[in-house]
Amino acid sequence: MRTFGSAAELLAAVGEHLGHSGWQEVTQERVDLFAEATGDHQWIHTDPERAKAGPFGTTIAHGYLTLSLLPTLVSQVYRVEGVRMAINYGLDKVRFPAPLPTGSRVRVGVEVLAADDLGEGWVQLKNRATIEREGHDKPVCVAEPLTRLLI
Repeated sequence: MRTFGSAAELLAAVGEHLGHSGWQEVTQERVDLFAEATGDHQWIHTDPERAKAGPFGTTIAHGYLTLSLLPTLVSQVYRVEGVRMAINYGLDKVRFPAPLPTGSRVRVGVEVLAADDLGEGWVQLKNRATIEREGHDKPVCVAEPLTRLLI
């Protein structure tokens, strides 16, 4: 876990790879709950029997479910002391280069691409978050989340 004690330390970390989270399993139950929450019940996500004969041989996680793991996984990689508020400001880029079969374990690697002092205590971060599937070279998600921190 990388800890930043100030905005200045965070601004100085541009270009650094901050490390990796722990591994987390993506279960069928989690996929089913996500389908229920979003209304996306496509069979490649929710029908294990039909999915066996499909293109992936099993059910796969929704891309947006994979993306939604970022807050939990990234919080294991770094933290900034003294943050009074953090806001998800959006994403610059998201790609899903490979499917994520249910039952797989994932982790995230985080690199700081940009950190800008917006004034009045606000800092905007742009990270590259690469979600890796255990035992595979190709990532399942590469995203550039933007976060605004009030420090």
